[in-house]
Amino acid sequence: MNLFHRHRGLTPYLLLLPGVLWLSIFFVVPLAFLGYQSLQSGNFDIGYSFTWAWGNYWDALNNYRSEFLRSLEYAAIATALALVISYPVAYWIAFRGGRWKNLLLLFIVAPFFVTYLIRTLAWETILSDNGFVVNTLQSLHVLGPGGRLLATSTAVVAGITYNFLPFMALPLYVSLEQIDGRMLEAAEDLYASKLHAFLRVTLPLSLPGVVAGTLLTFIPAAGDFINAQLLGAPDNHMIGNVIQSKFLELTDYPAAAAMSFILMAGILVAVFVYARAVGTEQLTGTAV
Repeated sequence: MNLFHRHRGLTPYLLLLPGVLWLSIFFVVPLAFLGYQSLQSGNFDIGYSFTWAWGNYWDALNNYRSEFLRSLEYAAIATALALVISYPVAYWIAFRGGRWKNLLLLFIVAPFFVTYLIRTLAWETILSDNGFVVNTLQSLHVLGPGGRLLATSTAVVAGITYNFLPFMALPLYVSLEQIDGRMLEAAEDLYASKLHAFLRVTLPLSLPGVVAGTLLTFIPAAGDFINAQLLGAPDNHMIGNVIQSKFLELTDYPAAAAMSFILMAGILVAVFVYARAVGTEQLTGTAV
């Protein structure tokens, strides 16, 4: 304590030191090594050497453009579906949940009690060709007699949406729960209908939760590979599947590192464009 009293100006930096060390050891250093590895050439048998091999990036973009675009497409669709599903649920819990709020929130996070892989394997069983879902859709003539859901893009997007749904629902709930109900009453006292009160009061005030939820959902979804591996066909593979294969099966580390950096850059660009479109004040909840 005497150290803090003698060096009051250093106190903020000393408090930040553990976090900075953690990020440096487990984020900055691995990221720097990944960048170094992405510019190497050679192979696993003869070894790799640093040669400023920028061609690794060009080869990754040229050979796997469709996987990059598919990853962003699946992530965007899953994020939109998660928002459409989560908003009414979070709205109902925040304004109608009453004493059951905590239990209902527990239901949302309950899937996290089971590992990610097991949840996806469960979806593989649910969407199987002889499963209840396919049989029901066939009986309703939504699917043809030989129709299927497994090994399709629909199954991959459904799996991503389900697995990342809590990342959307929880920020939405927090944002909606903080809205003062008296503001909605005031809007109705000023002759606003339920719909107009929602559009002019509730929705704008909940935008920070929408922005946070979409970012928390889209970013991990774009790099996911488990859902495409278990629920999709080779034509549905995302760039995460290619990176996983390059690292663990083909041992082509420079190519895998280059693709990882391209994916991170693509996500950063998408997030930057999104943040500029919605306004940075929505990220901090300071919008008026």
